[in-house]
Amino acid sequence: MTDKRLTPDVKPGAPSRLMCVIEPVTALRPRPARDVGIDTEVVFGERLRAYDEIEGWAYVQAERDGYVGYVSANALAGAGAEPTHRLAVLRSYVYAGPSIKVPDPLLIVEGSLLTVMRTEGDFAVLDTGGYVFARHLVPITSCEPNYISVAERYLGTPYLWGGRTSLGLDCSGLVQTALRTAGVKAPRDSDMLERFYPEPLPITPDFAGLQRGDAVFWKGHVGVMRDSTTLLHANGHHMLTVSEPLAEAAARILAKSFGPVTSIRRLAQVPLLG
Repeated sequence: MTDKRLTPDVKPGAPSRLMCVIEPVTALRPRPARDVGIDTEVVFGERLRAYDEIEGWAYVQAERDGYVGYVSANALAGAGAEPTHRLAVLRSYVYAGPSIKVPDPLLIVEGSLLTVMRTEGDFAVLDTGGYVFARHLVPITSCEPNYISVAERYLGTPYLWGGRTSLGLDCSGLVQTALRTAGVKAPRDSDMLERFYPEPLPITPDFAGLQRGDAVFWKGHVGVMRDSTTLLHANGHHMLTVSEPLAEAAARILAKSFGPVTSIRRLAQVPLLG
């Protein structure tokens, strides 16, 4: 049985076009309508395979994680040169010239993909003609050494269903983004992530034996451990990304009838020191 989230509803071999996102952040939806909740988001410079266009909506599959859905056609343009760099800070700006005083810069978010042609002083010059503060960028092949440290940067970020940026994110968006920045091509949703983490750990009444980087799963929810007792997660109770004792979070989630912890998993190949 195929996963509709990851399988385009098109005939095998259907024609498609490689596109890139030209808006800072745009929503990917399960149907071509603005009154439909979002499944996930795509950000500036990301590549998408577009199969069809329906009344201003493009039916696409994201290269990043294979997710399928509809985005506004106005948010896309034909893909140009391959990206060379990504934005490594939570937010930055693309300016129309090599000065921080240039008006109306474009806000972009961490993980945005950019093609750098050259540098001018403190600025990287993009293939689009835009200018970005060069020290905010890293080569696209660069990986963070510690995915939990990446996740910690998002503390205080508002909760947004389907979000995965510092403007707003959900539980699995936080984990996927942190893992991807550490060089791990992780899936998007919590059920996918639960299958992706290879090492299930025993669940004890006092949650003993956990360590930094372990992932804790509930049905429809995931968080990651900052240390042996402290959970980091984006959640709808606080409507923020927060850090709190795992025992308190688990008791509250159970009391609200969302169920017990379903598994605790360890992704051993991700470096967690530093």
